[in-house]
This record gives sequence, structure tokens and C-alpha cells, in this order.
Amino acid sequence: MIKAIDIHCHFNHGSKFDAKETEEYYCDLEFLRRERTRLNVPICAMAGTFGAVFTHQIVTEENEYLYALSQENPFLYQWVVIDPRSEKTFEQAKRMIKNEKCLGIKIHPEYHQYALEEYADKIFAFANDLGAVVLTHPVPYRMEAVNKYADMKLILAHLGTVVDYYVAIIGEAKHQNVYADTSGSASNKNYVIENAVQKIGSEKILFGTDSYSCAFQRGRIDYADITQGDKENILYKNALRLFPKLFM
Repeated sequence: MIKAIDIHCHFNHGSKFDAKETEEYYCDLEFLRRERTRLNVPICAMAGTFGAVFTHQIVTEENEYLYALSQENPFLYQWVVIDPRSEKTFEQAKRMIKNEKCLGIKIHPEYHQYALEEYADKIFAFANDLGAVVLTHPVPYRMEAVNKYADMKLILAHLGTVVDYYVAIIGEAKHQNVYADTSGSASNKNYVIENAVQKIGSEKILFGTDSYSCAFQRGRIDYADITQGDKENILYKNALRLFPKLFM
């Protein structure tokens, strides 16, 4: 089994804003750790805790919690969450991105209830100054903001939601600095990975789970009708190229 890097997941740790767990869905950190050990996914990058994703109210506290936790867990890496209305989150990001366990900036306009169009320049200019990668939950926006900044990179989460949208955005990127990840339930479409590889190339796609079934998400790549080289690009090579901090 090819080693893989999960560049997009989340976990619960007791916040009142946690994701709902049931007998069919677990998302505590120990469960995620066991699954990734079993499935040869030795690196897991948390795009914030679920608490930091589902509300803007506790972003700063959750950033600090995840920052400390990632230092204690070799398999765990962090995305620092920014709320563009909170200067403190920018200060956190500037400090945390210097650390080897922080991969970049996560934004979530939908759950945090702001329009990315309004804050895109503020976020992307900041990321550009740091040479940082930004991971975003996909929302429609104009590419003009992205195309102003050659020294930042943007990952659109949840490939498969509307593949033609991803294809268009990635194709319009002036600096070839836009990527997609496979996280989320949209990967269950029976030709979504193959279609995306044909249209944008495997070099633009990264493996992620969004804390959905790691076994399903791995299988969707492992058994996709694409070449071995494409699978390796998606599962780990693109992440290693994009994030020099990572090594396997």
C-alpha cells in the first residue's frame, strides 16, 4: 500500500461546537490516529478542530490548542485558521507558520459567515507576504484576487462538488498556483477522480479525507482508473512538493 499524506481533516476534542458523533461516525483524535496507522497514512494535517471550523467564536483558542497538540504528536500537522475580521488570528498565523508543524492557513467563509469576495485581498496578500498556502472551503469568487499574488498557493477543498468549477478555477490561475483536494463525500461519484485527472492533471490534486472514512477515501484513489504515477502524485508526492516541511 502506497504511503499517503492526509492534508485535510478535523477532529473533536470536547467543544460544544464539535461534530455530532454516532455509532456510525467517530471523529476523535485517537480513532483517526488508529485508522491512519492501519491504512498507511503517517501524516495527518488538521485544518482546524471541528470547533474552529463550525464557528468563528473560538478560533483563537482552538488555534492555540492545535498548535500545542501538533508539537506533541509526530503524525499531526496543523493548518492555522484565520477569521479575516479578527486581527488576532493574523498574528497567530504569522507566528505559527514559522513552525515546522504548521502547513499554512485555513479559511472557512461559509461557516464563519463572511463573503470571501470582501476579504480575499486581505487574506491572499497576507499569505503572499508569508509565501504561504491557503486551504479554503470552496465558494464562488473571482480569480482576479488570486491572480494578483504569485507567492501564495491556494487549495480548493472537496474536489467533486462541481468538477467543472475546479477545472475552470485551476485553469484560470495566472501563476499556476491553484490546487484541489479530494476530501469530503463528493469523492463517492464513480468517475470524479478519473475525470479530474484527465482535465487538470494529477499534479494539481492532493489527498484529503475531511475526517470521512479514511478507508473509503484511500480506496477511491488506490483503485481509481488512473496510472500508478497519478496515484502517487495524489497520495503523497504533490504534498511533499507543496510543503517542504513534510518528509516521509
